[in-house]
Amino acid sequence: MPRDWDAFYRQAALERAPAQVVRAYGPFAPKGPVLDLAGGLGRNALYFLDRGHPVVLVEKSREALRKLKGIHGLTLVELDLEAPKALAHLPKGPFAAILMSYYVNRPLLKALPPLLAPGGLLLVEGFSRREAVRRNRPESPFYWEPYELLTPPPGLALRAFGEGWMEGYRVFAVYQNPKP
Repeated sequence: MPRDWDAFYRQAALERAPAQVVRAYGPFAPKGPVLDLAGGLGRNALYFLDRGHPVVLVEKSREALRKLKGIHGLTLVELDLEAPKALAHLPKGPFAAILMSYYVNRPLLKALPPLLAPGGLLLVEGFSRREAVRRNRPESPFYWEPYELLTPPPGLALRAFGEGWMEGYRVFAVYQNPKP
């Protein structure tokens, strides 16, 4: 059953800390625009905006987009990333950083390297399969498998990886587009 993201964002507060991978590796992103995929209420986008990066936030929830409207430096794109042909409608790069925080979309992850500027970072963070089991959703495809993020998308290099913090329920990876 799909989650009602508009109802969720109607109740959610704007003020939330950015993802751990963003706090730890965001400062290493080169200057330039950032793409935040399934960006929700912009907790990661606001981090990069505060550091002088323009941000393009892609989100399917109209409620989340409504709450973010008018923030200087933030471009909002309404797009359901799981819809057919969604990949064809992604904002064009190059981006200094791309974020996938607590959103699992394997085909999308593999399609991101051409959007990343040379030296740019792809920051991924989410729940592990162990969290799926804890939540009684062992078959759900929306969790990262053990060590899955150790394999970078084609054309990118793995720069950092972590799995198992917060009682084993979280995983992250940092990929980089090698400079030419």
